[in-house]
Amino acid sequence: MKLPVIKSLAETKTLPELKAAEESLCEGNELPFEVGGDDEGEQLTHILGAIDILERVEKEQIDVKTATRAFFERVRNSIS
Repeated sequence: MKLPVIKSLAETKTLPELKAAEESLCEGNELPFEVGGDDEGEQLTHILGAIDILERVEKEQIDVKTATRAFFERVRNSIS
């Protein structure tokens, strides 16, 4: 998991774009845009992280920066 990739996706893509990319990857199709990652599993992790961030933006009416910070904090807490 590369946190800068997740942050970039959350800042530059829309929720529908990310969900379409998730679907494409899960169906074995080519991604509609470039997603950093060493393999498809890591790319999916990055897409899902960005989706989580943008869903929080919509649900909690917060900005992307705040939602990104909260996401990274949850990740850090889950591995410590």
